[in-house]
Amino acid sequence: MTPPNRKRTPLAQALNESLEKSAPEVLGMLSDLGQALYFPKGILSQTAEAKQKAHRFNATIGTATEGGAPMYLPSMHAQLGDLDPAEVYPYAPPAGRPGLRKRWREKLLAENPSLAGKEFGLPVTTAAITHGLALVGDLFVDAGDVILLPDQLWGNYRLTYEVRLGARIETYSFYKDGGFDCEAFAAGLERSSEGREKLIVLLNFPNNPTGYMPTEAEGEAMVAALLAQAEKGTKLVVVLDDAYFGLFYHLGGPSMTESLFGRLAGRHPNLLAVKLDGATKELFVWGLRCGFITFGPGCPESAGEVCAVLDAKTRGAIRGGISNVSQLSQSLVERALVSDSIARERAEKCEILRARAQRVHEVVHQPRFVDSWEVYPFNSGYFMCVKVRGVEAETLRLHLLDEYGIGLIATGKHDIRVAFSCLEVEDVEPLFEALSEAIQKLQ
Repeated sequence: MTPPNRKRTPLAQALNESLEKSAPEVLGMLSDLGQALYFPKGILSQTAEAKQKAHRFNATIGTATEGGAPMYLPSMHAQLGDLDPAEVYPYAPPAGRPGLRKRWREKLLAENPSLAGKEFGLPVTTAAITHGLALVGDLFVDAGDVILLPDQLWGNYRLTYEVRLGARIETYSFYKDGGFDCEAFAAGLERSSEGREKLIVLLNFPNNPTGYMPTEAEGEAMVAALLAQAEKGTKLVVVLDDAYFGLFYHLGGPSMTESLFGRLAGRHPNLLAVKLDGATKELFVWGLRCGFITFGPGCPESAGEVCAVLDAKTRGAIRGGISNVSQLSQSLVERALVSDSIARERAEKCEILRARAQRVHEVVHQPRFVDSWEVYPFNSGYFMCVKVRGVEAETLRLHLLDEYGIGLIATGKHDIRVAFSCLEVEDVEPLFEALSEAIQKLQ
């Protein structure tokens, strides 16, 4: 399918020419929309200039002020504790609060040792990871493009890329011998790259729906396969959906504890790593919708220029889509990141989830359930899956709702997803006993 040929404004063309000189491989990765995107020198840039120089009167801002501060309703502000009105009511910059972006970058460096010494971009704030996925689509995905994913995937990827953008998802087998199927990944990578100049690869670890985080050896095998394909000439946009980052429980053995982003940034000119993460799950603030998109170019020498161009194009996509992310959400997250107690608080919540996952791991592998399901390996995140024996998952799901008052998710013809993140430890065994009983009745 031929993409539309959008008009390139002088600002967009200047950004494209910068990539053409510094990293033509990245220019070739951009979608038609991605090449057309730019950040306008309009109201926002003029307002920024006025903020610096308009010392007498500043009549540029599209908000209301009072006494030199944002105008607000006392009944509204009464709900917000000691937050300064300036942290709540004005529009945030399209790329996010500067302090928040800086602190999230520091967090990435602290939690991903492989990033040490790497050149990568300043995180751009998104309205959580789903918005980040949409921005990836804006920048890199044309109708007819292929996105490589495992057969165990979050269903919203199909809405985002196949339905909205007309791309095509191709899959490979996720599991083999109790772990990630590295051979299937490498074969799928080669197969999907055949006859294509560009391929988008999406890796979601810890995985939704399976709750699996690769081992170190599996991670290195994935990196090796990606570098080998880049070396063959395929331009690879590797998207790391790290929504459940940090929730590592090491069930059944040690897993990786950092994102593949650090292993991929700066490795090959034909490989662009894109990290999507956020406060949503990492800080347990789902409704705040605060996430980040971070670029890791493949060539260290040109990484600064590439990041500057992609930052501008991403800001343009945000400006033309949602304008900016909630100032209040960003302020709350920024405040939390500098709190002395946040590391301890996160560790406490992670331990609660680990205990739930551990109990699930103990219960589902009991011999008494062997005729009801096969357990897919899991070690992290929020979820685990079982392959149901002798019953279709949707039939079972409805039966559980109607007869047991139990809600689970059918993710495939015979696959059921259990979100242990919302189960108390004492509820784990009764749930799986009821699940097994329902399966036996329907078999």
